[in-house]
Amino acid sequence: MPDGVHLGSGKVRELYALDDQRLLLVASDRISTFDVVLPTEIPDKGRVLTGLSAFWFART
Repeated sequence: MPDGVHLGSGKVRELYALDDQRLLLVASDRISTFDVVLPTEIPDKGRVLTGLSAFWFART
């Protein structure tokens, strides 16, 4: 797990404060449907979500 202060958990993401200026958003392989986290994970889902986020953050 990353160094930093764990600020919160969502259904598929974790949020950490690395320092006063930087946040780290970690996407997991968890899946949720209708606000329920399902017991089966999807391999590499976190990697795909991170790639999509990086793509769009670079364009804003």
